[in-house]
Amino acid sequence: MEIFLDTANIEQIRQGAKLGVVSGVTTNPSLMAKEDTADYEAVVKEICTIIPGPVSAEVVVEGTEAMIEEARKIAAWAPNVVVKIPATAEGLEVTSALAKETIKVNFTLCFSLNQALLGALAGAAFVSPFVGRLDDAGHDGMELVEDIVDTFEYYQLPAKVIAASIRHPQHCLAAAKAGADIATVPYKVLTQMIQHPLTDVGVARFLSDWQSISKRKGK
Repeated sequence: MEIFLDTANIEQIRQGAKLGVVSGVTTNPSLMAKEDTADYEAVVKEICTIIPGPVSAEVVVEGTEAMIEEARKIAAWAPNVVVKIPATAEGLEVTSALAKETIKVNFTLCFSLNQALLGALAGAAFVSPFVGRLDDAGHDGMELVEDIVDTFEYYQLPAKVIAASIRHPQHCLAAAKAGADIATVPYKVLTQMIQHPLTDVGVARFLSDWQSISKRKGK
């Protein structure tokens, strides 16, 4: 399973890249709103210079033709840009049109197997079921991820499954067990994944023991 960062924060992306485990980034208008910039294009272009893998940027207009036009502009920002299109009837039409132009689409805001299946059939390169938001509504978000993975494998559909709206490390663990191709995570969750109190205790113990040995050698 690959790890993408779900953020528009450049410093977090730089730090994530240094860890050597981040292979892509997803952004959206809500994430952009948290940052002190209004230049979405500039931010996405900078992200694309840091992360060579897929970088998802979202279309934020309505109407089929307007969405297609904006998607073409976004796709031209960098070779590794993936255009996020919402899982609506309009979005399905847009996804089909863009796929014919070999523009990669992340079919986003999926909350059902039907939506994910239709997105894949329309030619989306990625589908993004939103796990956390489903959990918030009283549903089992990770069960949906598993259902999508099983269905895509059965019918040999090429679209990759991105477990999105990840809230905590257990979500990442469950996404891996469900067979998700990708988990896109906030930077905080990425750092939590590597942390364990017993590791901290072990490191402290090893350092203490080594210092004791060094002192004995110095006598």
